[in-house]
Amino acid sequence: MRFFDFILALIGIAFLIPLFLPIAILIKLDSEGPIIYSQERVGFKGKIFRLYKFRTMVIHAHQTGTSVTSSKDPRITKVGRFLRKTKLDELPQVWNVLKGDMSIVGPRPDVPEIVKNYTPEMKRIFDVLPGITSNASLSLCQEEELLSLANNPEQAYKEIFVPAKVKFALDHVEKKSFWFGLSILMKTLWALTGGKIFTTKEHPMVKEIKEQILLHNRKEKI
Repeated sequence: MRFFDFILALIGIAFLIPLFLPIAILIKLDSEGPIIYSQERVGFKGKIFRLYKFRTMVIHAHQTGTSVTSSKDPRITKVGRFLRKTKLDELPQVWNVLKGDMSIVGPRPDVPEIVKNYTPEMKRIFDVLPGITSNASLSLCQEEELLSLANNPEQAYKEIFVPAKVKFALDHVEKKSFWFGLSILMKTLWALTGGKIFTTKEHPMVKEIKEQILLHNRKEKI
């Protein structure tokens, strides 16, 4: 898989380079700050690494809020909102794949402050490399929109989304194979192209999450 990831990342860079320059220009024109944003994430065997993204939030956003972001977060820039919606902000992670920190397909890595609350069972996801795309990314692609429904997005993320995402992520551990990874990659390409026109069914987990958020909101009002 490492060889496959490396070759795919090289091919990806060759095709994506024409996108990097206009994205970089738009980011600089839209707001002050660096083009690339990096953040500590927890990866394979619990190792801390720096994950790279195109910056989508105002400079020093981490000082004015949490690492949890909903679609209504005022820290997101105009260009950033577009990049996040189209997932173009994730493109710099091909560098993480080349470095060996990540795979093309694998569980999405979370920040240390969230991971410190993982149970021993949840920590099994560290048995595989984290990835740019995953089954959770596909099934919970509306994550930021769903978080915007919560009165307390940070608490909702920790109590509702983290367990759901880890449940999906464990599939990458239990079904670890080239063919499983390839199926996720093909579904991702579909979602980014034809899937936008020919929509797929909403995952049952999304309905469950919506119900949990509503229940969570009611409890907060009591």
